[in-house]
Amino acid sequence: MIIHNEPVAKAGKSLSDAKKVLIMLHGRGGSAEDFIQLSDQLAVEDFAFLAPQAIQHTWYPYSFLEPAEKNEPQLSMSLSGLSELLDDLEGLRFAAKNIYFLGFSQGACLALEFCARNAQRYGGIIAFTGGLIGNRVEKSHYQGNFEGTPVFIGSSNHDPHVPEERIAESEKVLTAMGAQVTQKIYPNMGHAIIDDEIKIATAMLNGQPVKS
Repeated sequence: MIIHNEPVAKAGKSLSDAKKVLIMLHGRGGSAEDFIQLSDQLAVEDFAFLAPQAIQHTWYPYSFLEPAEKNEPQLSMSLSGLSELLDDLEGLRFAAKNIYFLGFSQGACLALEFCARNAQRYGGIIAFTGGLIGNRVEKSHYQGNFEGTPVFIGSSNHDPHVPEERIAESEKVLTAMGAQVTQKIYPNMGHAIIDDEIKIATAMLNGQPVKS
């Protein structure tokens, strides 16, 4: 599977055998091959794991807090790549309610932005340190209804890249669009993914209630 001439790493069940799909989006400077290894820590069954590769290892060139137009055309290319992947999965008869998104840092921002621009009932959205993209949240960019899609956003109270205020603002927007959002701010966590977040993600993927 290729998106924008970049490979999509795969793990877990084959798409022909899987009942659900988790799309995994790496952070700036990361790689699909490295990030998909996170699936080894998720105690789930019947999932296919797909990790697209960002062009030159970045989904967009500047901070997600810059004006969106400054991150063009790469931002639109990354969003269209996810649209292409989603179309491919729907062509394989995966309903949106069985498609999940998980991202870290820049990948978390991209996952939230894409899903907000294309809101419907997804299986779930997991954002390890991320928020909606732009120097301000442009509600006019977002459409659809999440119809109760569970969303988890975890981050540090002193993250160097993602301010707590943007996470709170993102939660309000997603909630207004019908998502069931849980956010958890960890004291002095640093820019990382920790075990508690993995446990919460695993619970969501297994259809269990997400607790903050």
